[in-house]
Amino acid sequence: MIEFRIDRRSGVATYMQIVQQTRQALRLGLLAPGDRLPTAKDVVEATAINPNTVLKAYRELEHEGLVEGKRGVGTFVRKSLATTQTAADSPLRRELAGWMDRARHAGLDRDDVDALYADVRDERYPHTTN
Repeated sequence: MIEFRIDRRSGVATYMQIVQQTRQALRLGLLAPGDRLPTAKDVVEATAINPNTVLKAYRELEHEGLVEGKRGVGTFVRKSLATTQTAADSPLRRELAGWMDRARHAGLDRDDVDALYADVRDERYPHTTN
């Protein structure tokens, strides 16, 4: 089961952090169709956030067709976002892990890696406007 981690200093709305973490877990295959998300009560106890925030995140995920709420039973994953390229044993993941090891060995810290990654990602995947 997924455990949400809330970063109150991130500048990202709390409900959106839950949405993003759920999407990421779906992409990485950590959550699969039929899996149950934690109850709002469980998330509130673990993170000390407002229950309405959790419910807002779950409604957003439901609106996207990723989860389905079943009254009195819970919220369940409907759709996976995982691909063979994002699986734990994929060649791309192994290459990225090797790159991360080299970056750490070269003395880069987490913020350096994040900045470098974001810069290269934005070069390769430019934002488009509709």
